[in-house]
Amino acid sequence: MNPFETLVQNFRDLVAEVPELVQPFVVMLAGAIPFIEGEGASPIGVVGGIHPVAAGVAAAAGNFLCVLVVVLISSRARAAALAHGHRPSSREERPESKGRQRFRRYLVRFGVPGASMLGPLAIPTQFTAAMLIASGTSRSWVLLWQAIAIVFWTTLTTTLVWGVVSSVVA
Repeated sequence: MNPFETLVQNFRDLVAEVPELVQPFVVMLAGAIPFIEGEGASPIGVVGGIHPVAAGVAAAAGNFLCVLVVVLISSRARAAALAHGHRPSSREERPESKGRQRFRRYLVRFGVPGASMLGPLAIPTQFTAAMLIASGTSRSWVLLWQAIAIVFWTTLTTTLVWGVVSSVVA
């Protein structure tokens, strides 16, 4: 057994200690964590021995549910701020991070669909969704494109990791 197979088998033994019905919920919770998200949680599930479809669906669902909560909270916060007469300023007082600068370029160049699809390359989907809402984009448009992006990236990473694990681990 090569070191990669040993590592995967040890991880699968650890995952096997969790009841089988609970395993997808663990992946779903991991998918809700920024920076792990669906594209990080589904490989965890696949390497852990969960069926790739179950891991992908659970990871994407956890990621989307978290984005949904962020969108609902952000849209209410924006509406309250606008109702109290606060208008977004054209310049922020502190410099933007490189990830936010990259996201802003994506938004200007590609619109909401492009920012949603390319956003995970720069910042977590939860941050992307909040920034889109703050910019005045409608909730439904943000949720639609975030769902498409989450499904795309989660499917891509799930498929790649499943292919690698299947070819390396017998």
